[in-house]
Amino acid sequence: MKGIKNISIKTLLYSLCFVIASCGCSKSSGDPEPEPPVDNGPKPVTKTVTKKVFAHLMPWFETNTSNGGLWGIHWTMSNQNPNIIEANGQRQIASHYYPLTGPYASGDTTIIEYQLLLMKLSGIDGVFIDWPGTQQRYDYPLLVRNTNKIIPILAKVGLNYSIVYEDQNLRGVSDAVGTAQKDMTYMQTNYFSSDNYEKLNSKPLLLVFGPQVITGQANWTSVFSVLNPQPAFFTLWFENKDAGTNTTGEYAWIPQDNLATLNHFYSTYTYGGVKFGSSYPGFNSFYNEGGWGGPTWTIPHNNLSNFQQTLDLALAQSNINYIQLATWNDYGEGTMIEPTKEFQYGFLTTLQQKLGVQNLNQSDLEAVAQLYALRIQYAGDAAKQAQLNQVFDYMVSLQMQKAKDLLATL
Repeated sequence: MKGIKNISIKTLLYSLCFVIASCGCSKSSGDPEPEPPVDNGPKPVTKTVTKKVFAHLMPWFETNTSNGGLWGIHWTMSNQNPNIIEANGQRQIASHYYPLTGPYASGDTTIIEYQLLLMKLSGIDGVFIDWPGTQQRYDYPLLVRNTNKIIPILAKVGLNYSIVYEDQNLRGVSDAVGTAQKDMTYMQTNYFSSDNYEKLNSKPLLLVFGPQVITGQANWTSVFSVLNPQPAFFTLWFENKDAGTNTTGEYAWIPQDNLATLNHFYSTYTYGGVKFGSSYPGFNSFYNEGGWGGPTWTIPHNNLSNFQQTLDLALAQSNINYIQLATWNDYGEGTMIEPTKEFQYGFLTTLQQKLGVQNLNQSDLEAVAQLYALRIQYAGDAAKQAQLNQVFDYMVSLQMQKAKDLLATL
């Protein structure tokens, strides 16, 4: 009897498997298979210009939700209050211009994703992050925190980065060189070894906004003595003498006389090191209105004309292989190229055109804005966020039509 029972059970199992396999519960061969999630990693944007283009990024913005109920000083300066909604429906901020997203927190991963996707789809290769050092004073720790939130997303999007060191923050420090050494050690430990940290001749690329406090070849030699290898070090234009033989090159910035100094730097300034070019939309500081004092000179934006002109000039230089866009988002000085109420996507579509970006246009930038809006709308919806993650994967792998099709279903 034991053997008969075993045979009956086996027969029953085989029969059950046959029924399951042949019933209508399974898909017929004619039904489409569901498309597997796409996570192919970032793909490089195809463009005709081979020069590297980096955007100077400020990580210093805070909102009242990211900063313990207080808006950050770069939205308020001394006398502006973003809690006030003005007649045009916009928050009162310390700028003549208004971000298309409204004022934001630089450490918000949603805004970081939005900004970096816009950069990628505009043909930008990476960012130069304005970095304050590791001192525990003012808002410097928040800037470092925000930088450290930006960096992992840069890798996911497929962009490189370098640090622009603010040695002016060492003003008043009793041991400026020793403090700078600590900053260098932090950068070497946390940044320089990243796969997407920009290298020049196998050395980590490091810029300084100056130098302004640490000057002299001996001092910079001491600062870099804690690094191995020493960086490819770039000072502001005409400042290489303040670092001596530690300097690899100089980078152009925003001159008060606009094109005259740019032409001089490119064409007639005799300098044996490497030169980086600069393109900027204009200059219109809010510092005086905001109670901080500062420059009163301006460079008219002339809609998109000044940006187009400075970009054309940089692109025309055969000895310039890097161009710095000054800046992505310095609202206090009015040099931002990210989308604003005033200029919309104009600076970014200019980049697409001038850099010869292939198969991407403004509609792709608008899709990024749609992704951003849906991230906010469905902030607490895990299922929707999973779909939006798929949109992000499509975008970084440049499958823009699939991204748009999926966005349309949400």
